Amino acid sequence: MKYLPYVLKHLRRNWIRTGSTVMAMAVCIFLFCTLQTIIAAVNYGLKSASASRLVTRHSVSLVYNMPLAYKERIAQIPGVKRVAISNWFGGVMGLPPDFTKFFANFAVEPEDYLAIYPEYVLSDAEKQAFFADRRGAIIGPDLAERFGWSVGSTVQLESTIPPYRIGRPFEFVISGIYEVDEVRYPGTDGRLFFFHHKYLEESTRNRAGAGTFSIEVNDPDQAAAVGKAIDAYFENSDVRTKTETEAAFRAGFVSLAGNLALLLNGIGIAVTFTILLVTANTMSMAVRERRTEIAVLKTLGFGSGLVMALILAEALVLGVLGGGLGLILGKAMIGVLPSLPLIGDVARAFPNLGLSPLIASLGFGIAVFLGLAAGLLPALQAYRARITDTLRTV
Repeated sequence: MKYLPYVLKHLRRNWIRTGSTVMAMAVCIFLFCTLQTIIAAVNYGLKSASASRLVTRHSVSLVYNMPLAYKERIAQIPGVKRVAISNWFGGVMGLPPDFTKFFANFAVEPEDYLAIYPEYVLSDAEKQAFFADRRGAIIGPDLAERFGWSVGSTVQLESTIPPYRIGRPFEFVISGIYEVDEVRYPGTDGRLFFFHHKYLEESTRNRAGAGTFSIEVNDPDQAAAVGKAIDAYFENSDVRTKTETEAAFRAGFVSLAGNLALLLNGIGIAVTFTILLVTANTMSMAVRERRTEIAVLKTLGFGSGLVMALILAEALVLGVLGGGLGLILGKAMIGVLPSLPLIGDVARAFPNLGLSPLIASLGFGIAVFLGLAAGLLPALQAYRARITDTLRTV
């Protein structure tokens, strides 16, 4: 520690170069932490899917709906315990639509859907109120807090999907606010909006159809076999189906953006390599500028190993400062993401978005590694430098 003032003095000598290097490294760690947090959040959301649930959709695309009569046929297939219809409504508030206030909203069959998804916890009174009111809706606690809604509030939404546009907004009355139990049901999204599928059918004059069928199976181990049986049943129908586990269904949405993990990791690696080159160049310039000083230190009795250690210490300090600042920036940005327009709606779709201790530790470790790796070659050059050769080149 007695050499620390000496190390800091050299870093302050050219504070503009030192500051820019620290900022560059901080940006690297900031990007690493933010990107890895998004990947971790996506993976967490996939893992939270129930193994006993399947999702059946149109074999071509989600934009095509299926006949409502498919529900009764699916229910007759061995291994199926319960089936519920669910349609993505795509509702927005305001005219023209205000997409900064967008949130996920679904038309569902209340009784069957809530039985299949027990993670949306409601009191008996709220359930009965929801079941009894065709215009009723239930919302998550985060959604209620975001818009200041409570039980009894009236909400108007107009769909962005052409078949669901009826020339006027749909009007809903909040019947209940479901609870999120992270202990029993981790990863439950508290930002969802559910309403009666029959209300959608009646308003669109039975043009809605079924977007997806949520299916609960008796035995999770037989989920794959049940899914194959469902698709085989409709193989020769005009509208064929594709059935997959809930986790696979969620992963399908993530795959729409391509291989997200590969893309984000590729960005992180490219930035890290660039910052490594920048930091290495900074350390090389600092050593070249101090050739005389290094020669004098060795003349005064400082060993080559000590001189090498001092240069590595400078690089380590750069890594520590850059890593610490990067963690602060990363944590701040991750906290701000859900409140940003447009991208915030994507961020809020992922549960438990936050900077985990593991990612923070990895980020800080990368910063320290970058510092040491960048300073290794200049330190070796100083270690090998001879006093006479160094003074001769001055």
